Amino acid sequence: MSRKSILVVDDEKSQREILEMILSGEGYDVTTASSGEAAMKFVADRHFDLVLTDLKMTGMSGLDLLKQLTDFDKSIIVILLTAHGSVDSAVDALRLGAFDYLQKPYDSEKLLDTVSRALNKLSTLDTEIVSESPEMDKVKKLILKVAKSNSTVLIRGESGTGKELIARSIHNNSLRASEVFQAVNCAAINENLLESELFGHEKGSFTGAVGEKKGLFEIADGGTLFLDEIGELDISLQAKLLRALQEKQIRRVGGTREINVDVRVVAATNRDLLAMTTEKRFREDLYYRLNVLSIELPALRERRGDIPVLLDYFLKKHTRGTSRKVTLDSGAKKLLENYFYPGNVRQLESAIERAVLLCENDTITLEDLPPEMLNQGVSAATTAGGDSLFKLPPEGVNFEDVERSLIMQAMERTDNNITKSAKLLGLTFRTLQYRLEKFGVKRDGAEEEE
Repeated sequence: MSRKSILVVDDEKSQREILEMILSGEGYDVTTASSGEAAMKFVADRHFDLVLTDLKMTGMSGLDLLKQLTDFDKSIIVILLTAHGSVDSAVDALRLGAFDYLQKPYDSEKLLDTVSRALNKLSTLDTEIVSESPEMDKVKKLILKVAKSNSTVLIRGESGTGKELIARSIHNNSLRASEVFQAVNCAAINENLLESELFGHEKGSFTGAVGEKKGLFEIADGGTLFLDEIGELDISLQAKLLRALQEKQIRRVGGTREINVDVRVVAATNRDLLAMTTEKRFREDLYYRLNVLSIELPALRERRGDIPVLLDYFLKKHTRGTSRKVTLDSGAKKLLENYFYPGNVRQLESAIERAVLLCENDTITLEDLPPEMLNQGVSAATTAGGDSLFKLPPEGVNFEDVERSLIMQAMERTDNNITKSAKLLGLTFRTLQYRLEKFGVKRDGAEEEE
C-alpha cells in the first residue's frame, strides 16, 4: 500500500521542520512549502491526500489557500493550524470545507490523531461526489440521513451511475467510518466460489481448500460490506445471506460453528428486484430485508447539468501528477455535453481518460474521442451542421414518454430482440433490460442476449 502524502505549508521554517519530523516519523510522505503560492505549484504537479497549513502567513493566507485548493481538487483534505486569536477564522474555514483545525500550541499526539481521522475518510477509490445538480443534491442529503443508522441500504441505478461511490460515501459518513469497507461484485465471481468469498471456508471443505479462510463478513466485522449487483446472487445463496442479516451470524463453508458478525450491508442493483420476486428469481423476504432504506441514482442523462462539472473533474484527475493542462476544443466539448451516455458516468470518465492519452498539444479534439461516440449521431444530438436532430416543442415533453416510445419502436423493428434493439438505441444490453423493467414492458417472446 502506498504511503499517504501530506503537504505541510507554513512560512516559518522551524514549524515546517517540526511538522515534517513528526509526520515522517509515522510513515507519511511529507513535502513542505513556505507559502500558499508555493503550495499551489506543488499541488499542480502532483497529488496530495492531505494539506496541513498555517492560517496566518505572509502573502496568501491559509484561508485563501483553502479556497484555491477546493476549486482545484475537491478530494484534497485540508487541516488548518491556528493561533488562539484566529479561532473565528478557523471556524469560517470549516464552513468552507476544511476537515478540522488545530489550535496552537498543540501536542504531537493530538496532531497525529487529527491527521489519522482525516485520512480515514479516504478510500482506495475517489469518494467525492462531483455534482452541482438538484437531482444529486437530493441523493447527498439522503446519504447523510441513512449513514447514521445501521440499517441495510439498497442503491438502485443503471450501470455506471456510481453505486459503489455512494456506498463508500454512506460508510465514510457513518459511525463505522474508522472501520473497514469491503466490496464484492456478486456477478463477477463464480457462484460456486461466491459462498466461500462471503462466508469463508474451513480447511478441506472442498478441493483446493488447503487452509481455513475468513469470508468478507468476518473481514468487514464492525464495518460495512457492499454487495454490488445483488440481483445476480444465486437463489440458494440468497437464503444464507438472509440468515446472516437476520441473525448476525454466519457459518463458514464446511464449518459447524456459528460466528457472530456485526456488519452493515449496503447492496446495489440495476435490476427490478421487486419484479424478480414475482418471477421467483429473488426472495421476497430478502428483498424487504435489504430495502429498509433505498436510494435511487439518476442516470447521467437525467442530470445533464453535471456533465460540465464532471468533464473538468476528470480532466484534472487524469492529468494529476503531471504538468499538463489538457483542454477540450469546441467540437469535442459540444459532443461530450450533448451525448446520451448509455454507460453513464463510467463511460464519460473512460472517454476522458482515453482522450487525455491520445490528444496532441494538450487539446482534445473529436478525433480523440471513442468511435462509438462519434458514430452515434442520435446520442450526440447534433447534425454535421450543428442543428438539433430532435426539435423540442415550446410546451416541452415528458422525457420518459419519449424514451419509452423509442424503446418500443426499436423492439418492434427487431422483433423483440433485446440485443439488436440495444444496438439501435446505443445502449448496453443490461441498460435496455433495466429500462424495459422500469417501464413495465412485458418481454414475452423477446430474445435474450446470446
